Amino acid sequence: MKTRLTLKPGQSGTFKELRKYGGRLLAVRYRYDEARRLRIKTVELVEDEVPWVPRLPPDRDPFERVLVRIGYDEHDLRVVAKDAGARWDQQRKLWSLTLAKVYALGLDQRIVR
Repeated sequence: MKTRLTLKPGQSGTFKELRKYGGRLLAVRYRYDEARRLRIKTVELVEDEVPWVPRLPPDRDPFERVLVRIGYDEHDLRVVAKDAGARWDQQRKLWSLTLAKVYALGLDQRIVR
């Protein structure tokens, strides 16, 4: 079977499925089975969502210190970071923390590169 077309929700050809599945719809695909001479429409749905923290990249040292941005108004997060050993970098106005701790706290999206 060959997939000729993959559509995202809201594109022409997905409105019926979007009404049926709502926000769970990820994609609508049109596949073609040449042997049976059929066009098959498939849908990709979100079944479950759970929090996930990515693993530490294997090529990086877990004890490497990285800079993380934590907003001034995020008091609770600053306290958690301090408890984990974070240090304030006065010049850069960023927090310095080991890479392993950053991933453990779920702050990997806040790393300043």
